[in-house]
Amino acid sequence: MNNIDQGPKNLNRRKFLKSTAASVAVVGLGGSVFASELDPDWLPYTHNTHNRHNRNFWNKVQKQFVLDKRTTYMNVGTTGSMPRHVLAGFNDNNKAVAKYPWDMDARFGSWPYMSEMVADVAPGFGAEAHEIVLSRNTTDGICSIINGLHFEEGDVILTTHHEHMASTTPMKIAKQRFGVKIVEVQLPVYTGFETVTEEDYVEAFRTALNQNPNVRLIVFSHITYKTGTKLPAKRICELATQYAVPTLVDGAHSIGMLDLDFHDMDCDFYAGSGHKWQCGPGATGILYVRDNAQRLNEYWSDRVNPLWIINSSLSHADYLCYQMQYIGNDNYPAKQALVDSCKMWDDIGRARIEKRVLDLSALCKSLLAEALPNAYLFSPNVDALASGLTTFNPFELEDDERLTEFRDRLRNHYGYIIRTTNFKLYKEDTANTYALRISTHLFHDEKDVRGLVNAIKKLYKRMA
Repeated sequence: MNNIDQGPKNLNRRKFLKSTAASVAVVGLGGSVFASELDPDWLPYTHNTHNRHNRNFWNKVQKQFVLDKRTTYMNVGTTGSMPRHVLAGFNDNNKAVAKYPWDMDARFGSWPYMSEMVADVAPGFGAEAHEIVLSRNTTDGICSIINGLHFEEGDVILTTHHEHMASTTPMKIAKQRFGVKIVEVQLPVYTGFETVTEEDYVEAFRTALNQNPNVRLIVFSHITYKTGTKLPAKRICELATQYAVPTLVDGAHSIGMLDLDFHDMDCDFYAGSGHKWQCGPGATGILYVRDNAQRLNEYWSDRVNPLWIINSSLSHADYLCYQMQYIGNDNYPAKQALVDSCKMWDDIGRARIEKRVLDLSALCKSLLAEALPNAYLFSPNVDALASGLTTFNPFELEDDERLTEFRDRLRNHYGYIIRTTNFKLYKEDTANTYALRISTHLFHDEKDVRGLVNAIKKLYKRMA
């Protein structure tokens, strides 16, 4: 008997590629909940918390996660948690690779089927399969674009003063390497005591575009990780097209939180995480490249090759995303796990998930404002600007040590896990502003939110 025949009977291509359906059945949820046609009783989320069907539905969803019940984890903005069936499939596929590393093609047939993986993911984000790369994370996607662009001295990159190092680092490299000028837009920063609108953010970018000739790229976060503000991405991208400037959007906190449509947004590049709100494994992400970067060729027509593929083992492919997808041997079980998580989100309904996340976040913001009326609340509780992140500070803005103690005591004494963050209110500030950051997601409920705010109120009284 040869080696191929010695393997388990059920180890086959379909098991590796499509682990979701079988695994859901194993955990006892039942096919009707996450099937392509949801049972009519599983109604979309409404504000009526007494809706029996609504509570039952989200209770079923909560049971799909293996989170420690002794704590309430509310730091999804740092990393998420794989659903049970995704975790099971990930483990099975890792075991298959470890057990049969020498003949995966013989067992699965032209494994690992990346074209089918991206075809499964793309529709959920309003994209074509040839526009999607399953990357390692947001940083990987952003670096692939910024470091691959054919910048020249005097070019300008327009960004904001609230970006993550995933984008500020490659921009600094472009500055040192090519003499690119980095211009930061001063974003309006909500503190809980003023009014902000979408128009304020659009106008900030418009003013910067008018003041800076030769802008070659706009880089901004769809949701700022520092304050949790959701920028009007579609309107900013629309503005950019009027100036013939390509856009690169940092979507680290929107993939898996928001119901995204990349074509409708009309960005040129969009890089996001798979391990945060999408609840895939670590070192996974999604990179969107609009229409094989054809518009970049139009906007950068003075450059013979505007975008170089700097990390690829398949440079002869017809499509940029195919070139960018293949970088030698990859972690295919992780990528399949990301696909499985994306398909679960699609089956539940990304619009339904977004509404659930934002409703819980709105409740959190309202309860915090009521419990701590004098606290700074940096996340606007405005529909157009709100996200699943809530950032606040009930103490002095520069008191990092006190906030760190508050975070640790909240976890150790009350069991709620959140994080601290810091940023500059104004880009000219020499000192950082510090804050606490809460993430509300689909595996939370109203009880979690109310319990958190009650714990925050009690702890504040003890520490004030």
